[in-house]
Amino acid sequence: MAITVHLSEVLKARNMTSKELCAKVGITEANLSILRSGKASGVRFHTINKICYYLDCDVGDILRFDGRLEENDE
Repeated sequence: MAITVHLSEVLKARNMTSKELCAKVGITEANLSILRSGKASGVRFHTINKICYYLDCDVGDILRFDGRLEENDE
């Protein structure tokens, strides 16, 4: 995947559990798990905004581009 997710690292650095973040952001633990695993095909900007707000981080702290173009075969 050309976009890598580093949410687990930021959660750990902030001493926050996934469960706590889910309660603050208003998403299910299952959806956060999909995002953390990098298997999400999309995420709303509103959700990213809340995650960054509650983790006091920047989008680039949790989502990174690896420099490759991912071809979509769908």
